[in-house]
Amino acid sequence: MKLATKRNTSRDGQLVVVSTDLSRYVVAEDIATTLQAALDDWDNAAPQLQALSDKLNNDTSLGQDFDQSSVESPLPRAYQWADGSAYVNHVELVRRARGAEVPESFWTDPLMYQGGSDTFLGPRDDIEMPTTEWGIDMEGEVAVITGDVPFGATREQASTSIRLLMLVNDVSLRALIPAELGKGFGFFQSKPSSAFSPVAVTPDELGDAWVDGKLHLPLYVDYNDKPFGKANAGVDMTFDFPTLISHASKSRALGAGSIVGSGTVSNKMDGEPGKPIEQGGVGYSCIAEIRMIETINDGKPATAFMQFGDTVKIYMTDANGNSLFGDIYQTVKQR
Repeated sequence: MKLATKRNTSRDGQLVVVSTDLSRYVVAEDIATTLQAALDDWDNAAPQLQALSDKLNNDTSLGQDFDQSSVESPLPRAYQWADGSAYVNHVELVRRARGAEVPESFWTDPLMYQGGSDTFLGPRDDIEMPTTEWGIDMEGEVAVITGDVPFGATREQASTSIRLLMLVNDVSLRALIPAELGKGFGFFQSKPSSAFSPVAVTPDELGDAWVDGKLHLPLYVDYNDKPFGKANAGVDMTFDFPTLISHASKSRALGAGSIVGSGTVSNKMDGEPGKPIEQGGVGYSCIAEIRMIETINDGKPATAFMQFGDTVKIYMTDANGNSLFGDIYQTVKQR
C-alpha cells in the first residue's frame, strides 16, 4: 500500500491511502489520523489500511484526485532521522579528491549522523536559503521508516522492523561542512531540512525490486529538468538497510516512526568513478560527487553548486515506467 500525509491546519497533517497508480486517495481518519499514529499501532492499523488500499485499487470510482503538491512529507516531523552512508564509493571519492585514503573500518562499520527531524520540507516545497555561498546541494537517497526497534537489534530484528520506504532529498550546504566537521562534533548547520517523496510505500509494493534489504531500481535525479543521475540504489550499496538499522540501535532502542536513510546513492563504473549520463554513465545523485571527479581528473571542480532558480527532481519508476513514490520537485529560492 501507499500512504501520504495531506496538508491541513495541524502540524502533522492527515493520513491518506493512495492508489497504486498515484491517481486517487481516500482519507484514513477512521483508522489513524496521522501516519505516526498508524506506526504507533501498526499491528492493528496496518491490516485496516491494507483493506482500505485494496478497496481503493479495486474500485476506480472511489476516492478523490491525488495532487502531489497538496501533501507534506509522509512524516512532516519524526522522532528520529538517522542518515547513513551506505555507498562507500561516494565517501571514497570525497576523500580521494583531497588525497586521503578511506580507512578500512569504513567498509565494515557504517557512517551515520543524526539529522534534524523537527521540520521536514514537503516534496514540492522550495529550498529557501539566504545565500548561495553556502554551497547548496541536493542528495538523492532512499530511506526506510521503522516500527519499534529493540536495543542492540540483530540484523533479522532490524529487517522485520521496516514498515515503509521513501525517497529523500537530503539537502546539504557544502561550504559549511568543512568548518563543522573540523570542530570534531559533526553536522548541524550544514544539514538543513530534508524533503521526502509524496508517498511512502510498504515493501510488498516493490515486488522483486526489494531484495535482501536493498531497493534494486535506478534513482532518477533531474537537475534543471535535465537528466543528471540514474544510479541504481541496489548496486554498490555496501550496507543494506537491516545493517544500517542494527547499527543505529547498537546503544539505544529506536521508536516507531524512526527514519533511516541510505546516504547518497552512488555507483562505480567498471571499478572506476562514475561518468555523466551524456558520456554513457549513470551520472550522480549530488553535485558534490561530480565535483570530486572533476577534481580527481582535472585538479579542480568545474560544476557549480545550486543557484537561485535551479530545480531538482528526484523519482523512481518500476520496470514498466510507473512512478512508485511520486516526485520530489524543488526550486532553490532566496529567503
